[in-house]
Amino acid sequence: MKKLIVILVMLLSLVGNSQNEALFNRATTYYNEGEYEKASENYFEILENGEHSAALYYNIGNCYYKLNQIAPSIYYFEKALLLEPNDKEIKNNLAYAQNMTLDVFQPLPEKTLTKLYNNFIGLFSFDQWAYLAVLFICLFVIAYIIFYFVRYSSQKRIAFISSLVSLFIAVFCILMAFVQFKNFEADMPAIVFAEELRVKSEPNNRSSQAFLLHEGTKVNVLDTLDDWNKIELIDGQTGWVPSNEIKVLKDF
Repeated sequence: MKKLIVILVMLLSLVGNSQNEALFNRATTYYNEGEYEKASENYFEILENGEHSAALYYNIGNCYYKLNQIAPSIYYFEKALLLEPNDKEIKNNLAYAQNMTLDVFQPLPEKTLTKLYNNFIGLFSFDQWAYLAVLFICLFVIAYIIFYFVRYSSQKRIAFISSLVSLFIAVFCILMAFVQFKNFEADMPAIVFAEELRVKSEPNNRSSQAFLLHEGTKVNVLDTLDDWNKIELIDGQTGWVPSNEIKVLKDF
């Protein structure tokens, strides 16, 4: 019975993969023909089938960009970048889409050491740091086995030092993965979808307007109260907006 269930699961997985591949190819054909709405519909069908990838979000972002829909294009480029933070092509297309937005804010200045630290941590996502940790743990095991079997003292010394270095790097990568994961959890980015959004000083419509935002602007959600979200801009400004006027990126 267990074998039958495993076989059925494998068959369903193969059928699902072939269906998604057909949808992806059809969407690509529509995109190349300039049928961007039809292309996006096929990409969304793949999403509904439970497949999420940077390439898929990137292609959806391209469709919306071609349709001159600023907020959705930025939203899906940003989602793609969450999965592939170092992809240059995604960054380039995101920059083109961001050039269409009206709001321009200058980020808060960072100290040199803080900037270097953040740049180093941001070299890889937390899962990529974890993969590196696994790689160096494997190298540690291999070096230790070599140390155990080689005869000459010089070879043993090299193998021993290599195993220690690999272990140290593995522990360091685990630490970086943990720090990056905590940063990822603490950060809750969102994109403004309202054409014009009046940010309030308090979570109610009676409060005064703090500032004005437009579609496509990226914000960070700090808190939630009923149907309101407290947001922060890269320049440090904060305020409250209705939850339905922004769309959180981490809703995979």
